[in-house]
Amino acid sequence: QVHLVESGGGLVQVGGSLRLSCAASGRTFRDYAMGWFRQAPGKEREFVAAISWSGGSTYYPDSVKGRFTISRDNAKNTVYLQMSSLVPEDTAVYYCAAAIPAYSESLYYIPVEYRYWGQGTQVTISS
Repeated sequence: QVHLVESGGGLVQVGGSLRLSCAASGRTFRDYAMGWFRQAPGKEREFVAAISWSGGSTYYPDSVKGRFTISRDNAKNTVYLQMSSLVPEDTAVYYCAAAIPAYSESLYYIPVEYRYWGQGTQVTISS
């Protein structure tokens, strides 16, 4: 089992930047593909970014491509989400999640494919 704890959320102005962190404990962190999702009030959970176990492959939806960057440090058991050029539509609770990869560079973008979830961190963009 993997325990995930997000941090780094907060209030930032439009156009600003923020870096989220997700610290993992428990089973070997590098065994997992990781992802970030977000959920705004009244909306479904939305995929934001994914990274393979090695960090060699990443995937983003069009809504954040070019603005968000996912990375991981397997030595520190941590995955990051660097967010820039933030807009009010980015306001949400952000969750990190861990998936058991089927292949070495597998990436996942559907919530049900992830086995473990953090508790979330609030990100609010003010206009």
